[in-house]
Amino acid sequence: MKPGMSLMKHYLQFKDLRAEEYTYLLERTAVIKKRFKNYEKYQPLADRTLAMIFEKASTRTRVSFEAGMYQMGGSVVHLTTGDSQLGRAEPIEDSARVISRMVDLVMIRTFEQSKLEAFAAHSRVPVINGLTNEYHPCQILADIFTFIEHRGSIAGKTVAWVGDGNNMANTWLQAAEIMGFTVHVSTPSGYEIDHAVAGVRDNGCYKLFADPREACRNADLVTTDVWTSMGYEAENEKRKQAFADWCVDADMMAVAQPDALFMHCLPAHRGEEVTAEVIDGPQSVVWDEAENRMHVQKALMEYLLLGRIG
Repeated sequence: MKPGMSLMKHYLQFKDLRAEEYTYLLERTAVIKKRFKNYEKYQPLADRTLAMIFEKASTRTRVSFEAGMYQMGGSVVHLTTGDSQLGRAEPIEDSARVISRMVDLVMIRTFEQSKLEAFAAHSRVPVINGLTNEYHPCQILADIFTFIEHRGSIAGKTVAWVGDGNNMANTWLQAAEIMGFTVHVSTPSGYEIDHAVAGVRDNGCYKLFADPREACRNADLVTTDVWTSMGYEAENEKRKQAFADWCVDADMMAVAQPDALFMHCLPAHRGEEVTAEVIDGPQSVVWDEAENRMHVQKALMEYLLLGRIG
């Protein structure tokens, strides 16, 4: 049993933690980030090892977890598809049993959520979702922390989601239900959110809009993602046509709140899902958002391994 923990926790989707746990995590993130900015050495995870398993390529996920773990005093084992082949070279359950005997924490970035869940079910150590087709909880945690840094509490605020009803959209809905804000969702026809996958019970936490501009009206945060996520490249041209009116531009930002922020989880395609004017403009906080992946994940890893500090 780990100090301060009654039960081992996994972080497979946003709703795995309660509102009070997020309050704690976001406060810890602020402390950990301040220490980082002040060059204060803080290594509570000395002698702990994180295994990172990548079946989907990544820049931000790898750098943020790897740098974060080293900064916290731990070490990292990096496995790619060629090294691991979850469920191919051996059953996922067997991989989980073996890997979790040798490390203290596992982060997996893969395709189906079911793979992640199968691994977690047979793991001796906490498992973190680094992204699946269905959910991207670490990214939304970073986005919410970024909003709080710039604008204060997100409770009661409005987030406009413009684009694909994908893993990011699903996770925004879960976050809205837990943390008490509203998501305005606008997706092209045929690319809607699958409400069974999003898994929210409170339909009042989101509103659907056919017109993306109306979704942005009076929003406190406007956010989007690439039109074609990893694994859907064959649909790229078809998606470009379907999403043509869902490019976040100055007109959309103009109907949002005057101090509305713009976010994008990156990588971005200027001129597709967002104009250069918006992503490189004064309302964009995408670089803070990207950096904050590392800080929220450090707080998350500390919490999963050590429980509450203080």
